[in-house]
Amino acid sequence: MLSDKLKHAIRQAYKAIGENLTHFNPRKQQALLIAEIAKTLAGEYDNDRKIITIEAGTGTGKSLAYCLGAIPLALARDKKVCISTATVALQEQLVDKDLPFLKQYAGIDFNFTLVKGRQRYVCRQKLTQAVTSSSGDEPTQVGFTFAEKPDAKDVRTLNAMHKALLDGSWLGDIDSWENHLPTHIWQQVQSDKHSCLKNLSEHTHCPFHKARDTMDQAHVLVINHSLLLADLELGGGRILSPPEDTIYIIDEAHHLPKVTRDFSSASVTLKGSIEWLTKLRDTGDKMSALIKSRNTISSALKLGDDCQDLLLEMQKVLTFVEANANVYFLDHDLSTSGQGNNFTKKSSQDSQVYRFENGIIPQTLKNWAEDLHSLSKKLISHLNKLYNGLIEAVKDGDTQMYLAEPLLAEAGFMLQRLENLQALWFMYAKTDSDKGAPMARWLEKTHHKRQDYLISASPIEVGFTLENMLWSQCEGAVLCSATLRALNSFDHFRFQVGLKDNDGTQYQQVDSPFDYQNNAQLVVANMVNEASAPAFTDEIITKLPHYLEQGSASLVLFSSYWQMNKVAEALRANSDIDIMVQGELSRQQIIEQHKKRCDNNKVSIIFGTQSFSEGLDLPGDYLNNLIITKLPFSVPTSPVEQAQAEYVTAKGGNPFMTLSVPDTSKKLVQACGRLLRNEKDEGVITLLDKRVVTKRYGKQLLDSLPPFNRVFEK
Repeated sequence: MLSDKLKHAIRQAYKAIGENLTHFNPRKQQALLIAEIAKTLAGEYDNDRKIITIEAGTGTGKSLAYCLGAIPLALARDKKVCISTATVALQEQLVDKDLPFLKQYAGIDFNFTLVKGRQRYVCRQKLTQAVTSSSGDEPTQVGFTFAEKPDAKDVRTLNAMHKALLDGSWLGDIDSWENHLPTHIWQQVQSDKHSCLKNLSEHTHCPFHKARDTMDQAHVLVINHSLLLADLELGGGRILSPPEDTIYIIDEAHHLPKVTRDFSSASVTLKGSIEWLTKLRDTGDKMSALIKSRNTISSALKLGDDCQDLLLEMQKVLTFVEANANVYFLDHDLSTSGQGNNFTKKSSQDSQVYRFENGIIPQTLKNWAEDLHSLSKKLISHLNKLYNGLIEAVKDGDTQMYLAEPLLAEAGFMLQRLENLQALWFMYAKTDSDKGAPMARWLEKTHHKRQDYLISASPIEVGFTLENMLWSQCEGAVLCSATLRALNSFDHFRFQVGLKDNDGTQYQQVDSPFDYQNNAQLVVANMVNEASAPAFTDEIITKLPHYLEQGSASLVLFSSYWQMNKVAEALRANSDIDIMVQGELSRQQIIEQHKKRCDNNKVSIIFGTQSFSEGLDLPGDYLNNLIITKLPFSVPTSPVEQAQAEYVTAKGGNPFMTLSVPDTSKKLVQACGRLLRNEKDEGVITLLDKRVVTKRYGKQLLDSLPPFNRVFEK
């Protein structure tokens, strides 16, 4: 229960903000969110299920609401708050603006920190080894780290990094380095979990470990979804605080299903894997030679034997795929199912993809997968023994660190690849349950640099994974976004993330305080052609100049690059319309030039695709005319999307209505959300797709939008 003391503390914090800021306007929507979050996390609704899912429109102040609703309670109960986001922009807003604001004006004493993945930090020891200075004016020499000696510019960069790290002017993370760091430089000196170990004295003061020490002292952690999943995949509490001691706030939660699915997927190249596996025995022998103990010699021998067996099995799979390549990777009939074969053909310029229908693979391949999974597991065990033995040898002083370091990094590289092999072959070896969705399994013939075969697997549904790893383990959770509902219902999202309507989870939808009726008009254009008709693009070219005249700052959203570029090319050829087109400049350059034009009272027009419909913040006069050329339906082209549609069909459902329409509903809400960013913003949204009035799902899509003043052209 939420104690009177906590209620008072939260109210006082909210009151203090209002007293300290003259322009702060308390919002009833925000107050409601604070109360519902606090009551849920306190267990007032369900003490065993402290989870709330919130859709809060733009302008509701949800970040301040979830901070005020969660942080005082977490402090009182000695729990950590972990705020996870999908974008860097929101992370920066929280760390640079929202949390300092709360700490300064709300009277709450807490510490916070931004937690980054290990590979965002330099390894001090690697950098020191990469840069070994000689006396006088002689040039700096670069150590063993690089396969090829860097050029003079790279050496200067390394020297500058080393000096800045030692004098404290650089904290050691790539994001705070003022200049661009070339990838080939950073990859050689970044921290990795296998060689940059805190229990080795040479690495005690590495930036990553110092950052983690800071994390231990923080009450609030700001992370991204990928780091959250990385920790959960390790069992929780390995990177972040343990789930049972953590209140998770998952902002931009509509991204969580995809991030989870990506983390649960695995891919392996057959020829590429065979190549690096041939080097594994040599790695084991070199480690054993440094350790010089009977146990490690035994592990090295076992590693060599099992590696040879695994190579033989991998070669069998490669031979099998190559023998069937003429059947699997035909170039004709690219989107249909092959008769008598459990796969779907799909080709592109760079690759040919082959999805096994219903996830069913040939029994021969399944048998090999079982053996490969078992052998991968054994190799991981053998290599771990050698790895740990080498660490102990360094700690005991039996082996010098400079000799062990490259082998630890090499072994770590091998371990990561072996873990990926084990995961992939497990997904091919397991028998899918009749009660759930099958795995998506597919082959891909790649033509990048050289021909190879990529074998992949991914779960279709990840709700069960999130329930087991997160919801059932955590102290509490807040899931929020401006777009969680689809067609005015949480059902689609709830299914995606593994929540149920009767499991104790709370749901709250809070409308934006914006005056949509008076500030925004939604115009459904009178188009002659359906959006799928060949003549539709020509009609856009003809009618778009008229709609561009409705505002001084326009954003035109397209469903494809092809259509966007064709329209831009035609308008530029036939008029003096000045357009900034996505892809011709970087996103940041487009935004900067657009704002500059608007500030100088000039007309500015941006053409963009789906990626410009989310996360683009153009308040006030920076956007007053939004044109959506086509409903944002996506064609299921990826193997996972095709497998999802296939599974829905197999269950007797309609994948278009079950998957495509809800997904389009959320995307359309996101796109329309670009127009009004503040309460005083005004403008027009024009939709050039007549399907919202001609198709049976059209009304559902329109009704899921905010209550704009609708105008249907005749």
